[in-house]
Amino acid sequence: MNPWDPVLLRRSHLTVVLVAAAATALRPAGCGGGSKAQHPPRRTSQHFLSRPDLKPPKISVNTPGATAPGYVFIAPQKNAVQHGPLIVDNNGQPVWFHPLPAGATDFRVQHYRGRPVLTWWQGHSKNGIGRGDYVIMDASYRQIATVRAGHGLAGDEHEFLITPRGTALITIYSVVPADLSAVGGPKRGKAFDSIFQEIDIASGRVLYEWHSIGHVPLTASYSKVMKVKGKYVPYDYFHINSIEDEPGFYLVSARNTHAIYDIYRGNSRIAWQMGGKKPGFTMGKGTRTNWQHDARWQADGTISVFDNGAFPKVEDFSRVVFLRPNLENGTVTLARSYAHPKKLLSRHQGNAQVLPNGNVFVGWGSEPKFTEFARDGKVVFDASFTRQADSYRAYRFPWVGNPRDRPAIVVRKRGKGAVVYASWNGATEVARWQVLGGQDRALRDVTTVAKHGFETTIPVQAEGFYAVRALDTSGRTLGTSATVPPGSS
Repeated sequence: MNPWDPVLLRRSHLTVVLVAAAATALRPAGCGGGSKAQHPPRRTSQHFLSRPDLKPPKISVNTPGATAPGYVFIAPQKNAVQHGPLIVDNNGQPVWFHPLPAGATDFRVQHYRGRPVLTWWQGHSKNGIGRGDYVIMDASYRQIATVRAGHGLAGDEHEFLITPRGTALITIYSVVPADLSAVGGPKRGKAFDSIFQEIDIASGRVLYEWHSIGHVPLTASYSKVMKVKGKYVPYDYFHINSIEDEPGFYLVSARNTHAIYDIYRGNSRIAWQMGGKKPGFTMGKGTRTNWQHDARWQADGTISVFDNGAFPKVEDFSRVVFLRPNLENGTVTLARSYAHPKKLLSRHQGNAQVLPNGNVFVGWGSEPKFTEFARDGKVVFDASFTRQADSYRAYRFPWVGNPRDRPAIVVRKRGKGAVVYASWNGATEVARWQVLGGQDRALRDVTTVAKHGFETTIPVQAEGFYAVRALDTSGRTLGTSATVPPGSS
């Protein structure tokens, strides 16, 4: 195969996604995912009287600033009281939280059938390899589709990308027999075959399937064959971590080979390889990445990559790099890079998102932080959450949510008066809360206050019954709570 075949290099559109996961030194390389909390202190979560069932992690805004429009999207896991998709505003206040019994990754806004939707993977993860399904939810927080891997396989946590064709690209791991003698393992060993599928969302039909085994040799890996309790574990030599479609091609990233592969859809051949042991490009100064995540083609012809530099540790800190490939002469140069002011080293996970105004939004993976940079590298926003928790990725998106349930209300007596606590999980258009009260259920207007945070606290005079109305900026009623007496719960 000629890696510089002009037919294979032809592009009408450049879109790349490179999402990886990372390893620990004592277990097979993975993204570090996990489903169970490690019993964190209660102070690490937020609590609301009107929604005692919700305990999202506390978000500390370290650097407030003028950001691009939109909310922050993360999915806290590991050392968090509750796991699940979480939307927060620039003050660190929850906008919507959806606790899940198991893990969730890659929570973001995508478009399906011409409308914005919320999407994520959910399931169980062990050593950075997941088994679960993919969720699509509309603006009313109603699940409208579930995507599952085909051919009897289980969907993995690393990628769920909806294409303009109404299809989904997903990652899969499957254990297969393998001769590991060339990489220091047994001749009759086992390896993870990294697989991706393109699935028609409406029908669930598999339209395309690709396997790393047979296309990339085991010797291309930087990962080591390992034993656990004296037995060889399946060799995770490739570790697929992202896929994205281009016209006629798929762009695939493999964490454990430190490489990006462009795959010709027509015959599944590899058109070119960037990085790794045998790159098809001459890699310029500062362009090598190690155990990297989340590479994407940008409008200016660069590829953004979250370069972990670990794990095992290769660099002193992680960075986001913008690489400029030249497909004509086969070179790659460094356009620019970003690093956290505290020189964070993210051992696994992480991503970078270029926002419409040119800012760069970064999720630091294993480090529970997210940062927004101006194009020139200035930090315009920085926040953190629970120590030893993490989020596979972090994003910023505009979002309008209109939940189908009712606002929540709790009233507590205070002296001769009372305090109303009002919230509405997921409602983004609430500007003010109107309190209604009365000695019977014929309620009248008591007071109206500006919404403040997830739960608004409103002191009122003593009444027999209370309710709240959620109002938008024009005063239109969006929803009305149940009517409750003081001391309600």
